[in-house]
Amino acid sequence: MKLEIERKFLIRSDAWRRNVLRKDLLRQGYLAVDQQKVIRVRVASGRGILTIKQASTGIVRREFEYDIPVEEASLMVDEMSRGFVVEKIRHRVGHGDRVWEIDEFLKENSGLVVAEIELEGEEQVFEFPLWLGREVTTDHRFSNAALSCRPFSLWPDRDAFIG
Repeated sequence: MKLEIERKFLIRSDAWRRNVLRKDLLRQGYLAVDQQKVIRVRVASGRGILTIKQASTGIVRREFEYDIPVEEASLMVDEMSRGFVVEKIRHRVGHGDRVWEIDEFLKENSGLVVAEIELEGEEQVFEFPLWLGREVTTDHRFSNAALSCRPFSLWPDRDAFIG
């Protein structure tokens, strides 16, 4: 078990693309989503990962992750997920002494691009890249679990969030 301390932002420009260190295709499905927890299964880079996340308190929450056979993870994503499968390209982007994760969503969530940074503490200071836009950490519409239920393509105001 670990504590996940994370902040999430919209993207202002494509300038981040110059500093991509690595990118991976992620497919993830949600087996359960409620007020107390989220249970997610992910397939990425030939791995299957089962994750249980406690409901967040601000920017902090407990997270439990377990490797599972990739074939079983794929089956769970394809056949057991509730709502839409979330597909995205995760770009790892260097900026200063930090690595940001930029998620470029595909399919039903196409057009949405968000940046996430994991922190060691809630008060940790970090440099804000110029390509960073508005913070959406506490706007639950931007959680992947919410996007599996109500994809970005169905948002009537989605154009207001595109870089």
